[in-house]
Amino acid sequence: MSKNIVEPIENYGLSIDVERKNKPMFSTIGVVGAGKEGRNIINMAATAGMDVVFIEESEERIEFVLGELSKIMDQKVNNWGLTNAEKQIIMNRIQPTLVYEDLKDCDLVVECTRYSDSGRRSTPLRKNIFKKLEEIVDTDAIIATNGSTVIISELAAEMDHKERCVSLYFPVSHPDAKILEIVSGMYTSEEVYKKMEVFAKLINYKPHRINESNGNVSLRLLVVMLNEACQMYLERVASMEDIEETFTIIYGQRYGIFRMADIVGIDRLVTLMEAMFNDFGEKNYKPNPLLWKLYRSNQTGARKGQGFYIYDENGNPVGPNKTLLN
Repeated sequence: MSKNIVEPIENYGLSIDVERKNKPMFSTIGVVGAGKEGRNIINMAATAGMDVVFIEESEERIEFVLGELSKIMDQKVNNWGLTNAEKQIIMNRIQPTLVYEDLKDCDLVVECTRYSDSGRRSTPLRKNIFKKLEEIVDTDAIIATNGSTVIISELAAEMDHKERCVSLYFPVSHPDAKILEIVSGMYTSEEVYKKMEVFAKLINYKPHRINESNGNVSLRLLVVMLNEACQMYLERVASMEDIEETFTIIYGQRYGIFRMADIVGIDRLVTLMEAMFNDFGEKNYKPNPLLWKLYRSNQTGARKGQGFYIYDENGNPVGPNKTLLN
């Protein structure tokens, strides 16, 4: 009888570091802050088979986050995209914590602090998080931020190991928007960029190399189209519904341009567009008066229940916001 030959599968992993006890790359990742974007990263990584440690500010927030993650997976179960057993396996990979020390074994930690009501994120807070992480994780662990503005070079500037810092942007328009914009700052090494390409492929995303620029590629395209759509609507060239149908039907988009703006968030877009206008001096980046009207009245999109559209309690649009042109 022939004898079975058994070899350890770890030797065939994507990357092995002998000093780290033959630990495969990205076996454990960390997430600091579990707002909508943070939960998206947690879900993707755990679904791809990685252990995920996320840190939040209170037990109440942890319970909320775990509940929201469970809801996301329940939707997949109800649509036959996941079984209850698979859901439980994924949830078991997710570990919440209140202390940074629990992130010490992570290969990658992504900072995902939440946006304020003004659509901004605190730079001093994010710098402080980066410094805390550097004190805890191994020297070859990657420290990343999730963002679409010019920030990673500033966050890395005071670090001892600047070369391991990188910025990531996960488009949030819909679940199938599987492009990961990997932003290299002034200090980001080529080795770190290559590792992030591997990470993107592990979570079934296509990596795009981006050189640090406000808006990256995805949002620079979006805001120019959004400004033009707002101006046409303001001039009453066409109704909101017709502009949306032109965008979706003729150009094959899943959502209309106004709906996409509500999903991303008017507050975030206005803040980003102001930064882009200051950087580039191009008028097509300056927020249209309709965007300022929504921003100043705190009607900032789907998260608030009102933006270009009015939304029900489940976040579904029920109709256009008719007060916009009043």
